[in-house]
Amino acid sequence: MNIVVIACAAFLATLAGGLFALKLKDKLHLVLGFSAGAVVAVAFFDLIPEAVDLARAETAPFAILSWTALGFFLYLAVDRVQFLHGHPHEHHSHNDHANGAHKATLRAGSLSAHSFLDGMAIGVAFKASTALGVAVTIAVLAHDFSDGINTTNVVLKNRGTHSQALRWIFADALAPAAGLAVTQFLAIPPHYLAISLALFAGFFLYIGASDLIPESHHAHPKFLTTAMTLLGAAVIYIAITVAKG
Repeated sequence: MNIVVIACAAFLATLAGGLFALKLKDKLHLVLGFSAGAVVAVAFFDLIPEAVDLARAETAPFAILSWTALGFFLYLAVDRVQFLHGHPHEHHSHNDHANGAHKATLRAGSLSAHSFLDGMAIGVAFKASTALGVAVTIAVLAHDFSDGINTTNVVLKNRGTHSQALRWIFADALAPAAGLAVTQFLAIPPHYLAISLALFAGFFLYIGASDLIPESHHAHPKFLTTAMTLLGAAVIYIAITVAKG
């Protein structure tokens, strides 16, 4: 499969997801609910299994899950530091805005970095075999749409503007192509890629469980929001299962 075609497909899928989220700003709680399920499902059904498979020859599954836990708690620590920098009793609105901007940058950047690793995973898979490369490509494209939605959501919910969201959407959309390009020039040991994927799985679990899920239910604790979360997880699960089956 031509790498230019893969890069363009990943770019368009991510961009479409991001623009979709911008258009549905008035129903953002439903999009957040869907994204929460999608983010957690990507971690459980894609990143962690892929990391375990890549490291199977050298590293036990327990060690990979330990890296996932480290990613979760590392993200928690960085996230808490953002709040500790604020001074709630002075210049409250200014600090809220600053904290929101830091959180948006941290989380959108994490999503873009994950997309970069997605591209690297595709490149590494194709180096192993064409069949594996095609399977990984389908799995990545299946959740690139939700990646675009998630990138938009984390910017908008942290008081970011539409223009800031668009910049991050384009960054996230270009990231897989950049990761894919890197693998064309470097020999990447699967063990190190596995550790990276495990770390980002921890990041995603934290974002979904402590951020997107509570936020989606904060002002709209409705059955439909919960259904959207389950739907987001189901869509990713089915897409990845079909791609790998």
